[in-house]
Order: sequence, then structure tokens, then C-alpha cells
Amino acid sequence: MQKLAQEIGEMLRARKLTLGCVESATGGLLSSFITDIPGSSDYYKGSITSYSNQSKVNLAGVSKETLEKYGAVSPRVAEEMAFGGRKALDVDICLSDTGIAGPGGATDKKAVGLFYLGLSHKNGTYNRRLNLTGDRQQNREAATKEALLWLKEYLSSLG
Repeated sequence: MQKLAQEIGEMLRARKLTLGCVESATGGLLSSFITDIPGSSDYYKGSITSYSNQSKVNLAGVSKETLEKYGAVSPRVAEEMAFGGRKALDVDICLSDTGIAGPGGATDKKAVGLFYLGLSHKNGTYNRRLNLTGDRQQNREAATKEALLWLKEYLSSLG
């Protein structure tokens, strides 16, 4: 993932874009990979680890109504986390994640390994669903890798 994070850094630097993250289930893992790259302070401005619903509301700008209606692990919450994080961190692009890493936390409608990623940029705010099948650490790492791959794909689409 280090090579991927380095490529993303080069793309952000070339496009003069800044990046931030709002992490829940990955607990800072995404930020760690990004900041492992020397010089990442040129484009990476920070993160919010909003593990609780309260911090999603207070720090990331997720509405209480959205949490009550859809639950913390939902496409809408991932989007609100990314959008709110983009504003709070004053960045061009913000990535977010929310999910059930396991082994507990599953419900009848939401299985262990269900994650949603969010990405917000001035062109729009989007989400992606992941259905992961590993243990807790594998799920967290897989979600981090998928977020980085999506960011690379998005940056490539910007030209």
C-alpha cells in the first residue's frame, strides 16, 4: 500500500489538491498510510477519527436524523462524513469510511465486513459499498486499500 499511497501523493501534488480523511472503522489506518510518505504535509491536511456517533455529529457534521434513520454504517453517513470532513478540514478532497470490522457488531441487516466509503470533492459527494470477508484487521486493511484505490481512480478521472 505504500507504493499506492506514494502514487496518490504525486497525483495530489501535481493537481495542487489537498486531502483529508474522516475515519471510523479504520481508526486512523488510512491516515497512517498517507502520512507514511515523506512530504505528505504538502497535500495532506489532517483527519478526524469519528468512532462514536457523537463524534460523527460533533466533529464530522453528520446529522442526528441521518444516523437515526439509516444507522452509522450506511451510504448516507459515509457521504455526510466525507462532505462534513471536507468542510471541517478545509480540503479539496475528503475520504471517509464507516463499517463493521468484526468480530461483533453485526445485525440482521448489516453483516460483519459491511463497509461504506465516502469521497467528497467540489464536483460531488459519492459512496461505495464493500462486503469484506476477513477478520477484524484484514477488514480494516482491505477497506483502507479500497479507499486508496478509489481515490487514485478518482484523481485519474480528473485528468
